[in-house]
Amino acid sequence: MRVLLTGGAGFIGSHVAEALRSAGDEVVVLDRDPVPGDSDARVGDVTDARTVAAALVGVDAVCHQAAKVGLGVDFADAVGYVTDNDLGTAVLLTALHDAKFRGAFVMASSMVVYGEGRYQCGEHGMVSAAPRRATDLDAGRFEPPCPVCDRPLIPRRVPETAPTDPRNVYAATKLAQEHLAFAFAREHPDVCVTALRYHNVYGPGMPRDTPYAGVAAIFTDALASGRAPAVFEDGAQLRDFVHVADVARANLLALRAGQPGAFNVASGQPRRLLEMADALADAFGPDAPRPEVVGGWRGGDVRHVFASPDRAAEILGFIAGVDFTQGMAELVGRLQP
Repeated sequence: MRVLLTGGAGFIGSHVAEALRSAGDEVVVLDRDPVPGDSDARVGDVTDARTVAAALVGVDAVCHQAAKVGLGVDFADAVGYVTDNDLGTAVLLTALHDAKFRGAFVMASSMVVYGEGRYQCGEHGMVSAAPRRATDLDAGRFEPPCPVCDRPLIPRRVPETAPTDPRNVYAATKLAQEHLAFAFAREHPDVCVTALRYHNVYGPGMPRDTPYAGVAAIFTDALASGRAPAVFEDGAQLRDFVHVADVARANLLALRAGQPGAFNVASGQPRRLLEMADALADAFGPDAPRPEVVGGWRGGDVRHVFASPDRAAEILGFIAGVDFTQGMAELVGRLQP
């Protein structure tokens, strides 16, 4: 199978490329950055229609990983996110339409489309958490309240059927990518569109030099520099950390399964942020600085979000395989001489 892989020079994309080639597939990488030693890599932007059309010639499937990631600093970042994520996806889908493409289209989505995760109130059952109030956060009340009785809620696993509720610019653009892709699918029944909603991805090659790379990268960068990781709020925020090798394998399974719709790509084992920071510090060794819970909060952050992995397991056959402690130790081992 010949696969066009957008964003194939990036963190996740490079692992997807390696997995595809190991499976015997031919990979055409399209990325802004060059891929050394790859004779079939195209340097270009997914927002450029001519470049995309040329890269599509002769491909059997498309794996769309190119995106601008992270929360952004403030709303001034909106144009950049919309351009890279939504315009880029629209250009790619239009090129598929013009090429009369038939095959699998797998795209990278994100757990951020859910906003706050799924919650249960002891009195009112499953409810949608309202946005957290700045006054509560400033006072150290971090749990989202029940919108009916204002009592703290119990976090639960989020299934793909949960309502979407993006809470920042990046999240809004990821959901817009899904809407564009599924609108395309309705008009093109010969194209199977699958959106993989990644949870917190970590692993070898994870970028360390940008605040947009995710909390695992931020903590790792601090430890590598001899600084204590600073954990916001109280460190009890729940996330699902999934290894990039598992994410790459999920893409292979989705490209071959021919099953449309959205799928959570997660480990199924939620962890507190402080637990993850401790695991990284342990992997650095006994002399590493211990994580510090510094309180405070960041606008756009949600309290808890972790997924149900059941649909991906049942339909795609995807079950994450990399152990959390092993994966964190491997990540640290790659950074040390």
